[in-house]
Amino acid sequence: MDARIALATPLSQRRPDDFARDMIAGLSKTPKEISCKYFYDAEGSRLFEAICDLPEYYPTRTETALLKTHAEEIAALIGPEAEIVEFGAGALAKVRLLLDALDRPRGYTPIDISGDYLMEVTRQLAADYPALALNPLAADFTLKLAIPAMPGARRRAGFFPGSTIGNFRPDGAAALLRQMRASLNGGGLLIGVDLVKDPARLHAAYNDPAGITAAFNRHLLLRANRELGANFDPQAFAHYAPYNVALHRVEMYLVSLKRQAVTLAGRRFEFAAGEPVHTEDSHKYTPDGFREMAARAGFAPRAMWRDADGLFSLHWLESA
Repeated sequence: MDARIALATPLSQRRPDDFARDMIAGLSKTPKEISCKYFYDAEGSRLFEAICDLPEYYPTRTETALLKTHAEEIAALIGPEAEIVEFGAGALAKVRLLLDALDRPRGYTPIDISGDYLMEVTRQLAADYPALALNPLAADFTLKLAIPAMPGARRRAGFFPGSTIGNFRPDGAAALLRQMRASLNGGGLLIGVDLVKDPARLHAAYNDPAGITAAFNRHLLLRANRELGANFDPQAFAHYAPYNVALHRVEMYLVSLKRQAVTLAGRRFEFAAGEPVHTEDSHKYTPDGFREMAARAGFAPRAMWRDADGLFSLHWLESA
């Protein structure tokens, strides 16, 4: 094992019963819901990476192209000898483009809720960047975090790609940005933001014919069966992901195909035929709309880059 890698989990986040508690709370609501953060155990993370490779799923390849094209500009804005903190790090693929462009980066802290998956991908990164200090953190980045500083770093810069900010309702997104600003200690944030576009393109991106997004959605139920002793029949729930034009968001659901009952952690939950369980939102923004929200969160919006088709955007935000 690489001596630089020691996976940390903040004491405040070591609560193995969170999944059960949140599942019970969500399924007790009307309408029912399950938090999208529970998609991301090791298998869920791999399914999401498979989604990112789908031809219909434009965000990953479009954001990657923007990073490749503008890496030098971004690196100049971040400055030399910076430490990079990535929120919701996933496969650590995009950060490589940033690390390659930066001038003498002092260290990298990837934060991800799936500790097993994070260790797997961090080991791969360590082999390719032998001089880089690494501090993987298994944590829910939506909660307040004390992130250890990297010795010798001039500034801390955040990296939040993939338009994960879109998974939060506008008030929650603004609150998360404020929290990130505090954890960056006055540093800036590079963030990917999906843009408002043709609903047909959005429908195709979240309803792929290969059924990988559907498998990703149903994975929540398989995980509850495995970890919580639930008895969901995943095939008794349909993947449904419409675009809400008025609210500029894709809404993802699992819809019960029949009247059924499920037990979970000693509780019984009834599902009517056609009843939806909300699993995720993915909000889309206009460039000005996102910049206004970032300003309300205490950031000063600086540079912005978007592709020629106006599908996706990258924003560099400074702490105001």
